[in-house]
Amino acid sequence: MAKLTLNPEYRLYERDGQVFCSSRQVADEFGKRHDNVLRDIANLDCSEEFRLLNFEESYYINEQGKKQPQMLMTKDGFTFLVMGYRGKKAACFKEAYIRRFNEMEAFIRSLQAAKMEFPAFTEAVMNAHEEPKHYHFSNEINMIYRIVLGMDAKAFRQLHGLDKDAVIRPYLTVEQIQAIEALQRVDIGLLVAVPDYQRRKQLLQEHYVRMQRKRIA
Repeated sequence: MAKLTLNPEYRLYERDGQVFCSSRQVADEFGKRHDNVLRDIANLDCSEEFRLLNFEESYYINEQGKKQPQMLMTKDGFTFLVMGYRGKKAACFKEAYIRRFNEMEAFIRSLQAAKMEFPAFTEAVMNAHEEPKHYHFSNEINMIYRIVLGMDAKAFRQLHGLDKDAVIRPYLTVEQIQAIEALQRVDIGLLVAVPDYQRRKQLLQEHYVRMQRKRIA
C-alpha cells in the first residue's frame, strides 16, 4: 500500500491521488473529544459499501509512543459525518474543510497533468540542442520558475527550508502550478521556433502577464 503523506499547504492527507482527513483533525477543528468522534463514525447509519469506500481504520503514535486508533475519511465521508454537527462555528469549519478538500483535489489533478506533460517538455528541451546537457533543462524550468515564483528552485528550497534535492511542486499553490504548466506548454513551441533564450524569456514573461490580467478581469 502506498504511503500516506500530509500536504503542508492544505493539511490534508493524500495517497494514490485520493485525499483524506483524519478523525483527530475533526476532533481538533470542531472542539470535540477524539473518542467521541470515533464513536460518531461508528454510529453512522450509512451503508456498508459507503463505509468501506470512505472510511479507513488507521492509527497514530501518541506522545507516550503508543499506537492509538484514528479514522481516515474521504471528502464524502467527512461530509456525511459532519452533517450532524450544528452551530455557526461548526458551519464555518464544514465550509473551510470542504473548500480545502476541493482545492487539494484540484492540486492533485494538476500534478498528475504535469507528470503527463513533463516528458514532452523534456523532449522539447533536448531537441533544441545539438548536444543537450543536463543544465539545459534546469535552465529552462528555472526560467519559468523565476517568471511565476520570482525565484528559481534552489532559492525556493532555501526560503522554505527544504532539502536541496526536494521537489518543490508539492509546496506550490494550485494557481502557481497551473501557471507553470501553461508556460511549459508555450515553451515547448518556443523552443523550436525561438532558439534565443532571452527572446523566449521575454515572450514567456509577456504571456504570463496576459494570463494574470485575464485571471484578475
